[in-house]
Amino acid sequence: MISVIQRVSQAQVRVGGEVIGEIGAGLLVLLCAERGDAQAQADKLLAKILKLRIFSDDAGKMNRSVQDTGGGLLLVSQFTLAADVSGGNRPSFTGAALPEDGRHLYDYFVAQARSVHPKVETGQFAADMQVHLVNDGPVTIPLHIPPDA
Repeated sequence: MISVIQRVSQAQVRVGGEVIGEIGAGLLVLLCAERGDAQAQADKLLAKILKLRIFSDDAGKMNRSVQDTGGGLLLVSQFTLAADVSGGNRPSFTGAALPEDGRHLYDYFVAQARSVHPKVETGQFAADMQVHLVNDGPVTIPLHIPPDA
């Protein structure tokens, strides 16, 4: 699975002009399932995200996780993270999971996150979404758990 994590002071997702997911301080997580991914990749990625120490401690060092701070998670599916532009200027998305597999893994990831973290909001799978965020830092970190991991 591929993800881009952004530390935010606030973030929201809109569909059709209506807010469907919103958090204050926490992490905006863009998620993409790749062909060959399974629940094992989702579990590894979630564990890494929850323990990633990118929030400041009292000394101002990035030493605290979203779990330590009690921040929110806003989980947004984004198959375009699997874009391959090596063959030209038009991206190919053949590395992304098929839509039904991607939906299954996204739903699984959300359910697992909700079972272990108190504040989890989401976008809407396969919808045309507008994501609004205030990147705090800015801190943006790509994470990739390959299908064979």
